[in-house]
Amino acid sequence: MNTRALLPVAVLASGRGSNLQALIRARDAGLPIDLRLVASDRTEAPALRHAEAAGIATLALDPAGYATRRDYDLDLFRRVAESGAQLLVLAGFMRILDADAVNPWRGRMVNVHPSLLPKYRGLHTHRRALEAGDTEHGASVHFVSPELDGGPVIAQARIDVRPGDTEADLAERLLPFEHRLLPAAVALIADGRLKLTAQGIAFDGTPLRQPLQLDGETLRIA
Repeated sequence: MNTRALLPVAVLASGRGSNLQALIRARDAGLPIDLRLVASDRTEAPALRHAEAAGIATLALDPAGYATRRDYDLDLFRRVAESGAQLLVLAGFMRILDADAVNPWRGRMVNVHPSLLPKYRGLHTHRRALEAGDTEHGASVHFVSPELDGGPVIAQARIDVRPGDTEADLAERLLPFEHRLLPAAVALIADGRLKLTAQGIAFDGTPLRQPLQLDGETLRIA
């Protein structure tokens, strides 16, 4: 009988929810997480429908009902905490978060971002990689800090930029790597192998000097 403890997880998503779906598939395949809540700032976000279909509690919270961004973020994060989540995953959540909401979750909140951070924080990452003439592109999972896409990077997946690639080409080719990268990073956190300390990221008790790299379905030291 499997008595492995499950890590309670909440997910924030604004859009289609493909990375959420990747987490759901990984959970169903044995990833030791308990998906407690999927919340969104958009009532019609497809991510909410995916959560409902998987039997996960959902929350749609409209920012228009709040006087300030800070008020919204604090209420959203209060509701996330009430779900019992111990890890919060941002999976395409398209909002800049207030520091007062983020700081209590230090080391307990991760984000997946479509660039090789610290390159191309923010939006239009595929376009910016092409405009810069990069020969390599990728995705990163990082711990969230108040600085936009600026927290310590846990792991990355890399792809080649091919001659003639468009933004759409890069986005389409990168997405399956994101879908493996995020669950692999969450698995290390759920297993207690990776955590954020005052000195930085520790992996198996040792300081992580460079982001882990995706190799197939698993992460390895670069």
